[in-house]
Amino acid sequence: MSSRDAGEVRVGGKQLKLSNLSKVLYPKTGFTKAQVIDYYLRVSKVLLPHLRDRPLTLKRYPNGVDHPHFFEKNCPSHRPPWVRTAGVWSEQNGRVMQFCLVNDVPTLIWVANLAALELHVPLARARSYDRPDQVVFDLDPGAPADIVHCCRVGLMVRDLFHSLGLEAFAKTSGSKGLQVYVPLNTAGVIYQETKPFARAVAELLEREHPDLVVSNMKKALRTGKVLVDWSQNDPHKTTVCVYSLRAKERPTVSAPVSWDEVAACARERDSQLLIFDSEEALRRVERDNELFAPLLARKQKLPRLGR
Repeated sequence: MSSRDAGEVRVGGKQLKLSNLSKVLYPKTGFTKAQVIDYYLRVSKVLLPHLRDRPLTLKRYPNGVDHPHFFEKNCPSHRPPWVRTAGVWSEQNGRVMQFCLVNDVPTLIWVANLAALELHVPLARARSYDRPDQVVFDLDPGAPADIVHCCRVGLMVRDLFHSLGLEAFAKTSGSKGLQVYVPLNTAGVIYQETKPFARAVAELLEREHPDLVVSNMKKALRTGKVLVDWSQNDPHKTTVCVYSLRAKERPTVSAPVSWDEVAACARERDSQLLIFDSEEALRRVERDNELFAPLLARKQKLPRLGR
């Protein structure tokens, strides 16, 4: 990536105008916009399959992580003509919103140039927006609980699904929590099935481990416990995409982790074991390949609630 502050580059046969490349977006570390773009370019091979055909919500930080940000659902009108979009009805706005679809490297770099540090996606693709192909449990610790406590709960979620003959996969939130995904990738599944199922799992864990788990989002109930947030299983909700940067003091990444790593974090009670910045995330991809690839390919049937 050029060190010039602005210029035109050709990526994947498309011409892009890049700007403010020397602007520092992470003041604590001096991480610049050029480095943000470079990270997304280098991680694109493993990131793009998880973005493909999913209506993208941009979380933009034009002046850096220490300044106000905004969410952008409608794909900017000044987008290049080759950026694909998908129309999705918004109950909140009472109209069809045209979301960006980031299906290729040029679009990803264009989005990164908008200082869209965080990439948030739904659990379904645009062509079947009401039919999720994943179930997610967002494990969010209430202080003084931390990611170590999330790892303990994450292992419980894994074991529960293992008892049902299903496989689950974990990633860090890139912030203070852990997220557990269960791939489905089977036709006909709807949110009216996945959301009650996820809630039932959260409430079961709360009943069995009331000292550690809470399923109600009320702040007063979460102190020292882990919220198993089942409500993300909703067509109106998004979750940060795997390999996305996070807008924290450091350019941390929502990174996939193995269950051995989750167990080690819980056992050693060391929250630093599961915090990865952009360079560490890239090294992990080189070492481990794509730990989250099965999320897109593994076909599993959602169990009936009665089980």
